[in-house]
Amino acid sequence: MKRLDSKQKLLVIIGPTAVGKTKLSIELAKRFNGEIISGDSMQIYRGMDIGTAKIKKNEMGGIPHHLLDIRDPEEKFSVAEFQQLVRSKISEIAKKGKLPMIVGGTGLYIQSVLYDYQFSDAPADEGFRKELEEKVKERGSQILHQELVEIDPESASHIHPNNARRVIRALEIYHCTGKTMSEYQEKQQPDLLYDTALVGLTMERELLYERINLRVEMMLEEGLLDEVKRLYQQNLRDCQSIQAIGYKEIYEYLDGLVALEQAVDQLKQNSRRYAKRQFTWFKNKMDVKWFDMTDVMNFSKKIKEISHYVEGKLQVKSNTY
Repeated sequence: MKRLDSKQKLLVIIGPTAVGKTKLSIELAKRFNGEIISGDSMQIYRGMDIGTAKIKKNEMGGIPHHLLDIRDPEEKFSVAEFQQLVRSKISEIAKKGKLPMIVGGTGLYIQSVLYDYQFSDAPADEGFRKELEEKVKERGSQILHQELVEIDPESASHIHPNNARRVIRALEIYHCTGKTMSEYQEKQQPDLLYDTALVGLTMERELLYERINLRVEMMLEEGLLDEVKRLYQQNLRDCQSIQAIGYKEIYEYLDGLVALEQAVDQLKQNSRRYAKRQFTWFKNKMDVKWFDMTDVMNFSKKIKEISHYVEGKLQVKSNTY
């Protein structure tokens, strides 16, 4: 692969859902003349605004945002597509003399942009692969995805059950090496492709969980149920987008499988579990500078602290407001 310009500066803001990435990113974009690229795998979908906590126009503060609303809900979207689009946007923003910023919580997607991973070098077993392909034809890809969940839950959580090619490749890597795709990634020790300031936001767990529960309640007040009903009435079923937290739970309610109260409780629980997985992913996979956002009343102080870190890390000057 052609190496990207390692001197190209990039600010990345990561962290679990509801930790405060959006608010912080707007302030930092103003300070550092930045443009924001969404690092969320579900905010790419049109008409999926409330459930994905997509930023509203009036919240953007005049800061350009990229990779929002670029696909219809029935369309597939892969890590490879995300990687290509984001790297292109980074170059485009940098050419304008602005600081590219990736903001989001989808670990694997963001990781694919920052590091030069080469899976093509992983061992292959054509016979084993064909065997799995036959299994898909006979019994569907769901059964293979379940096998992957048992072997490598980390990778399985980022691969859609219907993406048979990627499921098979992950199983093939494990079959040939005895290592999960996640472990194989770690062994590669790839380089960062950009001059990156990787800012992670953390928060006391009890407070974060309170914020997650409150966010779900606010989503319902804003019309989450109607948003999901629109997708449901379009007969969108076997789609990558509908697997998103906030949609699959409401679908179960609309299917008559659970009461609304149960669906909402499940949505809150799944969101909390997802936040926990996000923390684990980022702490294990990336060299992150963490900032504790628990003291929400001291936001301005935290902005200064993070700005100081970014200035030093990227050798850039901030505007003062």
